[in-house]
Amino acid sequence: MSNPTTRIGRDGAVTPDCGAIELIIQARDKDLGGFSVRRSLPTAQRRMVGPWIFFDHMGPAEFAAGRGINVRPHPHVNIATVTYLLEGEILHRDSLGSLQAIRPG
Repeated sequence: MSNPTTRIGRDGAVTPDCGAIELIIQARDKDLGGFSVRRSLPTAQRRMVGPWIFFDHMGPAEFAAGRGINVRPHPHVNIATVTYLLEGEILHRDSLGSLQAIRPG
Protein backbone atom coordinates (compact mmCIF):
# COMPACT_ATOMS: atom_id res chain seq x y z
CA MET A 1 0.00 0.00 0.00
CA SER A 2 2.95 2.28 -0.45
CA ASN A 3 1.79 3.35 -3.93
CA PRO A 4 -1.84 4.37 -3.61
CA THR A 5 -3.62 5.28 -6.82
CA THR A 6 -6.80 7.19 -7.44
CA ARG A 7 -10.10 6.02 -8.80
CA ILE A 8 -12.62 8.12 -10.72
CA GLY A 9 -16.18 7.08 -9.99
CA ARG A 10 -19.19 7.26 -12.29
CA ASP A 11 -20.14 10.55 -10.68
CA GLY A 12 -16.69 11.98 -11.44
CA ALA A 13 -15.57 11.89 -7.81
CA VAL A 14 -11.90 11.10 -7.31
CA THR A 15 -11.18 8.75 -4.41
CA PRO A 16 -8.00 7.02 -3.23
CA ASP A 17 -7.67 3.37 -4.16
CA CYS A 18 -5.52 1.64 -1.59
CA GLY A 19 -5.78 -1.81 -3.12
CA ALA A 20 -6.88 -5.03 -1.51
CA ILE A 21 -7.45 -5.49 2.20
CA GLU A 22 -4.40 -7.26 3.61
CA LEU A 23 -5.72 -8.36 6.98
CA ILE A 24 -8.88 -8.27 9.07
CA ILE A 25 -8.05 -8.25 12.77
CA GLN A 26 -10.68 -9.69 15.07
CA ALA A 27 -10.89 -7.62 18.24
CA ARG A 28 -10.77 -9.51 21.52
CA ASP A 29 -12.48 -8.59 24.78
CA LYS A 30 -10.16 -7.07 27.37
CA ASP A 31 -11.25 -6.48 30.98
CA LEU A 32 -10.11 -3.10 32.27
CA GLY A 33 -11.64 -3.35 35.72
CA GLY A 34 -15.37 -2.82 35.84
CA PHE A 35 -15.80 -2.55 32.09
CA SER A 36 -14.42 -4.17 29.00
CA VAL A 37 -13.18 -2.96 25.64
CA ARG A 38 -12.72 -4.70 22.34
CA ARG A 39 -8.98 -4.51 21.63
CA SER A 40 -7.66 -4.78 18.06
CA LEU A 41 -4.08 -3.67 18.72
CA PRO A 42 -1.56 -4.78 19.77
CA THR A 43 -1.83 -8.17 18.10
CA ALA A 44 0.63 -10.84 17.02
CA GLN A 45 -0.84 -10.53 13.53
CA ARG A 46 0.64 -7.01 13.19
CA ARG A 47 4.05 -7.09 14.84
CA MET A 48 5.11 -3.76 13.28
CA VAL A 49 2.79 -2.12 15.82
CA GLY A 50 4.62 -2.28 19.11
CA PRO A 51 3.23 -3.18 22.54
CA TRP A 52 2.79 0.50 23.44
CA ILE A 53 0.07 1.19 20.85
CA PHE A 54 -3.49 0.25 21.76
CA PHE A 55 -6.58 0.47 19.58
CA ASP A 56 -9.63 -0.15 21.75
CA HIS A 57 -13.36 0.24 21.16
CA MET A 58 -15.70 0.77 24.08
CA GLY A 59 -19.44 1.10 24.15
CA PRO A 60 -21.97 2.08 23.47
CA ALA A 61 -22.53 2.56 27.19
CA GLU A 62 -24.83 4.70 29.28
CA PHE A 63 -24.22 5.70 32.88
CA ALA A 64 -26.53 7.45 35.32
CA ALA A 65 -25.48 10.96 36.33
CA GLY A 66 -22.76 10.74 38.97
CA ARG A 67 -21.94 7.14 38.07
CA GLY A 68 -19.28 5.99 35.69
CA ILE A 69 -16.33 3.79 35.05
CA ASN A 70 -13.87 3.03 37.83
CA VAL A 71 -10.66 2.32 35.96
CA ARG A 72 -8.00 0.85 38.20
CA PRO A 73 -4.61 2.66 38.23
CA HIS A 74 -2.37 1.89 35.26
CA PRO A 75 0.81 3.47 33.89
CA HIS A 76 1.03 5.78 30.88
CA VAL A 77 4.81 5.83 30.54
CA ASN A 78 5.98 7.39 27.27
CA ILE A 79 2.62 6.99 25.55
CA ALA A 80 0.03 9.52 24.47
CA THR A 81 -3.66 8.77 24.78
CA VAL A 82 -6.14 9.79 22.11
CA THR A 83 -9.83 9.44 22.93
CA TYR A 84 -12.47 9.99 20.26
CA LEU A 85 -15.96 10.20 21.65
CA LEU A 86 -18.90 9.84 19.26
CA GLU A 87 -21.72 10.87 21.57
CA GLY A 88 -22.30 12.06 25.13
CA GLU A 89 -19.62 13.22 27.55
CA ILE A 90 -17.02 11.61 29.81
CA LEU A 91 -15.31 13.33 32.71
CA HIS A 92 -11.74 12.02 32.77
CA ARG A 93 -9.69 12.18 35.97
CA ASP A 94 -6.18 10.78 36.32
CA SER A 95 -3.73 10.04 39.12
CA LEU A 96 -1.95 13.38 38.55
CA GLY A 97 -5.12 15.22 39.51
CA SER A 98 -6.01 16.29 35.97
CA LEU A 99 -9.72 16.65 35.32
CA GLN A 100 -11.02 17.04 31.76
CA ALA A 101 -14.43 16.77 30.12
CA ILE A 102 -14.25 14.79 26.88
CA ARG A 103 -16.92 15.56 24.30
CA PRO A 104 -17.64 14.32 20.76
CA GLY A 105 -15.40 15.37 17.90
